[in-house]
Amino acid sequence: MTVGHLSIDFAPLLPWWLIAALGGVALFMLALAVWRRARGAGWRAAAILLLLAGLANPSLVEEQRRMIEDVAVLAIDQSSSERVEPRPDQLAAAAPEIERRLREIPGMELRIVRVEPRREEGDDGTALFGPVTQALADVPASRIAGIVLLSDGQIHDLPPDLAKLGFDAPVHLLLTGLPDEGDRRLSVPTVPSFGLVGQPVPMTIRVEDLGAPPEAEASLPRQTQVTILRDGEPQPPVTVPIGEEVPIELELDHAGQTLFEIEVQAGPRELTLANNRAFITINGVRDRLRVLLVSGEPHPGERTWRNLLKADPGVDLVHFTILRPPEKQDGTPIGELSLIAFPIRELFEVKLDEFDLIIFDRYQRRGVLPRTYLENIAHFVEDGGALLDAAGSSYAGAYTLYNSPLGRIFPAAPTGDVLQGSFKPAISEIGRRHPVTAGLPGGGSEPPAWGRWFRQVGANVMQGSAVMTGLEGQPLLVLNRIGKGRVAQLLSDEIWLWSRGYEGGGPQAELLRRVAHWLMKEPELEEEDLRAVIAEGKLGITRRSLGDQPKTVEVTLPSGRSIAVPLSDQGDGRAVAETLAEENGLYKVGDGERTAFAAAGALNSREYADLRSTDALTKPLVEASGGGIIRIADGALPQVRRVRPGRDAAGSNWIGLRSNEDYVVTGVDATPLLPVWLLLILLLGTALLGWRREGR
Repeated sequence: MTVGHLSIDFAPLLPWWLIAALGGVALFMLALAVWRRARGAGWRAAAILLLLAGLANPSLVEEQRRMIEDVAVLAIDQSSSERVEPRPDQLAAAAPEIERRLREIPGMELRIVRVEPRREEGDDGTALFGPVTQALADVPASRIAGIVLLSDGQIHDLPPDLAKLGFDAPVHLLLTGLPDEGDRRLSVPTVPSFGLVGQPVPMTIRVEDLGAPPEAEASLPRQTQVTILRDGEPQPPVTVPIGEEVPIELELDHAGQTLFEIEVQAGPRELTLANNRAFITINGVRDRLRVLLVSGEPHPGERTWRNLLKADPGVDLVHFTILRPPEKQDGTPIGELSLIAFPIRELFEVKLDEFDLIIFDRYQRRGVLPRTYLENIAHFVEDGGALLDAAGSSYAGAYTLYNSPLGRIFPAAPTGDVLQGSFKPAISEIGRRHPVTAGLPGGGSEPPAWGRWFRQVGANVMQGSAVMTGLEGQPLLVLNRIGKGRVAQLLSDEIWLWSRGYEGGGPQAELLRRVAHWLMKEPELEEEDLRAVIAEGKLGITRRSLGDQPKTVEVTLPSGRSIAVPLSDQGDGRAVAETLAEENGLYKVGDGERTAFAAAGALNSREYADLRSTDALTKPLVEASGGGIIRIADGALPQVRRVRPGRDAAGSNWIGLRSNEDYVVTGVDATPLLPVWLLLILLLGTALLGWRREGR
């Protein structure tokens, strides 16, 4: 809209100081004439004033102005907290009507900001003023008429004061939700990011009933039950008092990430059950892997085991080599022996449970370890321990360990034969699907690209999986689970040839590392496993199995809806799938036997920390800006008005947007008030009249 604006402008023909000096002289002469009572002084004064006015050169200036539209912002909060009933219906009814009323205001540009749930919502909560600031980034502060917020009041990026807002305009809040809402929430104030495997991890939890009226607090229960799941497995429940921080301890049973789901019972009043759960991810680490290595006799491969284990700073190794078996009697006095006695009782009875892994290297029954101690080792494995047996030719002889209590946990029974001949260890058919040997460097070619071995023990696999084979297809590396523990058998003592680089060597370090980690139950080497991970907005699923893969897995979305996702078999024991992860929260993946979890966004969301509708957060800013807060729970929407700067901008049933009356000048018309011809006429006229008056 263009309007005209009139004003008087001066373009002096002489400098102002000179005009002022002439005016002073004229004023003195006029004063002298008046003092002498000279006739015609009035007309002379008029002539002088006209002359001075002509020197000032006044003009009537008319500016052509184009009025600039003011800008208002309607910010609609559609974050997760607005899904609580009856807020969706309130938003659906109020948003289009408020938008219509704002658009009907003449000379007003309306900008709409909609805040949807975001991946980062869990960290920052509802960020409403950030998008509002971006929407007004190209608007001068002089054009901003005001902001209308349609929200439940749970806004987490409020500026601390009006100065930080960046402009001076009314801010109004149209409040969704119901008054006096109540909700129960569970929070975890302190939780470590990692913990030691097998050790309790301390943390604190807190259960609160928000919004309970004071008169009702006495009748509310003062404690409630909290349930805990560790990687989907139930743990003993905990009873906690309400309104207090309670210390609890959780135990990690494996290295890597462990997901704990902590859930509290529903409270007397609930807005949602989403904040009754907390999800905690703790990274489990082992303090040190304690390994007991017992070498039955000195041999070239003994140094291989020791070097391999000592090279790992996370391994605490105890190594004993039996140099002098009991039957060897050479007459050397005990005092002259430089070797220490084998502390069998201390190792295999008193401190056996302190070890994580026991390795027998070429060990045979020669009376060093009594049958009772071998029985202790068998129980150690069945109760969750790990045993690796690197068998030499003695495993096929009369003193084989298979004819001891360890025989019931060994997966391979010796045939009594020691097979001689050159061969390259090969990965078996099932080994190509097992994570210990699948993708082993050099094993993908035929024959494998590594050096030869020359001896192995003949054996029959009684239980477990033969993941590597040797001469005549005989089992070479056998893995098995026994009770809660695990056993691995390497039916050859010539892996040291790879360490020495014979014929190019082989991946002995990687193979033994994988075997040890499988024995230690590392999650990434589980042969029957289901994993899920979210990256770049997609849910990736990997199912590993030694058998047939299912066609689909069931994915439960954070909203509770379930979908079937097809799997693609990769042929190496893995089947993979991928689907979009558009919702924030916890995704649950199941194949009928196993369950995996993956999180999109932060699970313990700040958005869900308090879901009650409130004006407490925004009230200081709204009042400082001159705006108003109106709850729309009853369906009544406020009228919208234009107000001048300095006037009230809100009432009981109306809100105001400031009328800034900003403009740009599009043209200027200047008309002289004293054109030369008019000035000459007036000067001559007043001069003649003054002369005539003086002549009388």
